[in-house]
Amino acid sequence: RLVLPRRFWPVVTAQSAAEVLKQSLARAQQHVEDARQRRAAGLVPPNEIAAAEAQESRQRVLLIEAENQRALASAELARLIGVDLLQPIDIVETLELPPPVTTPFDSLVMQARMMRGERRALEQRVTAADDQRQAAKAGMRPNVEITGGVDYARPNPRIFPRAGRWDDFWDATVRVGWPLWDSGRTRAEVLQAANLTDAARQRLEEFDSILALEVRQRLLEIDSGRAAVMAADDGVRAAAENRRVVNERFMAGLISQTDALDAETSLLEAELERTRAIATVRLAEARLDRAIGR
Repeated sequence: RLVLPRRFWPVVTAQSAAEVLKQSLARAQQHVEDARQRRAAGLVPPNEIAAAEAQESRQRVLLIEAENQRALASAELARLIGVDLLQPIDIVETLELPPPVTTPFDSLVMQARMMRGERRALEQRVTAADDQRQAAKAGMRPNVEITGGVDYARPNPRIFPRAGRWDDFWDATVRVGWPLWDSGRTRAEVLQAANLTDAARQRLEEFDSILALEVRQRLLEIDSGRAAVMAADDGVRAAAENRRVVNERFMAGLISQTDALDAETSLLEAELERTRAIATVRLAEARLDRAIGR
């Protein structure tokens, strides 16, 4: 059940990364235009235009790579859902940070125990093994067998002397048995069934402990991922403010075009890092849903 989310969120991530790169490419193109105008006015040397054009080319290559990555992820998702690999898949989901998980840990573990099919199978094994043990123990107790019957025939062979008429005959039997000696076979069967029951219960307990650990691990992944997103948000704000200040100084002729391009690169890296951090949180949520059995 985790396979589809693992293929779905990479499509959303690549799509969001492509949008970020499109915006960055638009800013790079604007830098090229500004550099050309400033060169025409004799304010910057020719190498400033070359640097801006090189930055634009790098942004274009990154955008092509992101779009190719999206196409590949989309084809993998199409293969899993059984559609044509070349058919474009329109994703309406946006890569936004989900709300925090507010359900207590114990409640999540309880939900997982109720919803996980593997645990239900283990519970059924415990029940079946216990029933087998009870059946084996029954062989150590006395048993009572009661039978009865009626015979209606002409002539009735159970009536003597026989006569050519319809007669009925009733009989009942009560049999009491108590196995006093069976070479230990019954005790061995009881012991074997008890061992099977204990083994099944131990497997169930081990599954419960692993399940609780998995839920805890997924919650920690979500918490650390959300912390990474908050840090990435700070990084984006800082990079955006730095770009604003650098652009103002560049327009005032206080710094070179290279410094402005470096500020653009820093903002792009911060935005892409935020995109990856949010994708990590969404995938961690999908792993939590898988652990719970949703």
